[in-house]
Amino acid sequence: MDTFKKTNHQFKGKRVLIRLFKYIVSLILFACFLVLTLFSLIYFNVFGNLPNKEKLSAVFNEEASLIYSSDTIIIGKIFVENRTNIKLKQIPSYLKQALIATEDKRFYDHNGYDGQSYARVFFKSILMRDASGGGGSTITQQLIKNLYGRQYHGFLSMPINKIKELIIASKMERLYTKDEILQLYFNSVPFGENIFGIESAANRYFNKSVNKLKTEESAVLVGILKANTYYNPRLNPENAKKRRNTVLQLMNNESYLSNKVTDSLQKLPIILNYKNLDMNASAGYFTHQVKKKAIEIIKIINNATNSSYSLENDGLKIYTTLNYDIQKIAEKSAKNQLIIKQKQLNNELASNSLKRKWLKKQLQKSPLSKKDKQNRAFNLFDHDSTKTITGTTIDSLWHYTKMLNASVLVTNPKNGAVISWVGGNNFNTLPFDMVLSHRQIASAFKPFLYVTALENGISPCKYLENEEKTYEEFGDWKPQNADHKSTPDNKVALWYALIKSMNIPSVNLYFKLEKELLANSCEKLKFPKTLDNTPSVALGTLDLSLLEATRAYGSFANNGEMNDLYMIRKITDKKGTIIYESKEQEAERVFKEETTKTLTAILQQAVEQGTGAKIRSVYNIKSQLASKTGTAQNYTDAWFLAYTPNIVLGTWVGTSKNSVHFSSGKGAGSSLALPIVANILKEIEKDAELRKKYLTSFDISEEIYSSIKCTPYREKGIKGFFKRLFKKKKKKN
Repeated sequence: MDTFKKTNHQFKGKRVLIRLFKYIVSLILFACFLVLTLFSLIYFNVFGNLPNKEKLSAVFNEEASLIYSSDTIIIGKIFVENRTNIKLKQIPSYLKQALIATEDKRFYDHNGYDGQSYARVFFKSILMRDASGGGGSTITQQLIKNLYGRQYHGFLSMPINKIKELIIASKMERLYTKDEILQLYFNSVPFGENIFGIESAANRYFNKSVNKLKTEESAVLVGILKANTYYNPRLNPENAKKRRNTVLQLMNNESYLSNKVTDSLQKLPIILNYKNLDMNASAGYFTHQVKKKAIEIIKIINNATNSSYSLENDGLKIYTTLNYDIQKIAEKSAKNQLIIKQKQLNNELASNSLKRKWLKKQLQKSPLSKKDKQNRAFNLFDHDSTKTITGTTIDSLWHYTKMLNASVLVTNPKNGAVISWVGGNNFNTLPFDMVLSHRQIASAFKPFLYVTALENGISPCKYLENEEKTYEEFGDWKPQNADHKSTPDNKVALWYALIKSMNIPSVNLYFKLEKELLANSCEKLKFPKTLDNTPSVALGTLDLSLLEATRAYGSFANNGEMNDLYMIRKITDKKGTIIYESKEQEAERVFKEETTKTLTAILQQAVEQGTGAKIRSVYNIKSQLASKTGTAQNYTDAWFLAYTPNIVLGTWVGTSKNSVHFSSGKGAGSSLALPIVANILKEIEKDAELRKKYLTSFDISEEIYSSIKCTPYREKGIKGFFKRLFKKKKKKN
């Protein structure tokens, strides 16, 4: 009986196992049926079209257009996705090895999908719920995800997207070699910070091209791929180092690195040379102008040739006129000067009532809200750093209101090429471009008055009145010289009045000219049509931009011919084919050659003994140079312009609004603006190549120099007449 029961129990147990086995088999078969059905539906495009062979053969990654300086340094990018594609030969072997060891160690053995990886994911990650089991996607499948993204299909999203990637990956493996797939992958993979592709990442973190990467640097970049932010070496250096060492160990596991090399590399610190063109924006103001101009050029090309070039997507290369070395010198010179002068201005403002007056006006314009009165932290740009202050909204407004700004423009007068363009203190924080801002030109305008006089036959030795006078017809206007001195008994020579920037003689000269003559000069120089007939224009009440002033001074440097300024030399497609090239422009004759040479001879004396003398006495600049300062009323605007036959350097310094300014000579053009140009010149003189190219000598005859060799002052009246008479007779003897 017991034996029967035992046999019966065993029989029932077998039947249960058989039923369970049939159930599992049925479940597996049903699952296979579902997978095959889903696979078939996906394959026949029920869940969206799969890329065909033609599309896969023409895989194209959108690529950023690059902006180059004249010395072929990348100074900017124009993009939707910040990507710079690389060629296969540029990829170092250890970079490939780092990726394969980390992401897909059987890459060269599979056909786009890895069955072993799928098995590992199913048993380890899904059944055993082990998060360290890793993913099942191959490099090829990851590439597909980067190229085409993933779509949402409800609860079936994951299996549908995975099957899509598997199908497309197997097709791609039949079209491309393994190395070509690696190339496509490296060009498309995201590295965070809105950058795509290994070349952009190498430039961002190490400021070098991908073919210059070291093994440990390659490991850092491959490590970022696991989690763009968590392993970002700038934001999370410790995390990045741990991940880099993991990548190096994985390379060791695959015998790409020896134990000794792995150990030595893992001990190294991560040394970044971080270069974010958007964040640091060296030449940011310039590249912004280049982008605007390039958009116009590409639009014209597309319309004329029925093309469809895109600056954001097509990897165009824009070659500009900017000299990167001089640009860096100009930026540094402006920054250093502003750091010094800002402290001086702050000290002046602390000892007067200007802030209280400013605050009163602010409150009249817009009363403070409750939030504005509350103290909170502000991240504010300063000349030497970005600092955090705790204060009210008014405190932050005052910080930027009293901030000194500087713009610098350096050009080649012979062809109009822009050599350097500094539009302000920081493009990201303060994007308004001060090169284009119209401010009172002050005494920097006087050369335009004097050159008009010379052009119309007035001698550089013409003696002008230097006696204070009240002009009743102009509202009792009474111009004064900057030093508040005059010489009622003596007239002053035209050349000397200009180099000393004397106001009274300049007004006297204005009245000696026919009014339309100065207006005609300004029109030829392409100044805004705001010139009126009031004599104060002789002292520089006209508002000009630094661009307009520097371009006009270029006519002095270029023997009376003025060129329009340009920034783009040529544009090529990504293969290097030229699609645009700037044409040599025909300079416009503004003044006679002899006239501008005479003016230059005078402005050279401004450097030797006039308002620009600090160039020699303080900064010890040796090169031949002509220059002019400008100081607006109440020291609101400071200017300095200087030139040689091959370069014009202009700078403006002031606050964003005229309400805050120096109240002393510290805000004069010779003190505030001149040092910026002087320090640029000092650095150019140190560089033999730059010095030879730009700091050339003037070609002015001795006859012209002799034409200004007359005494600065001449005594008026009968007494002066007889002195001159006997002096002439003495010369005859």
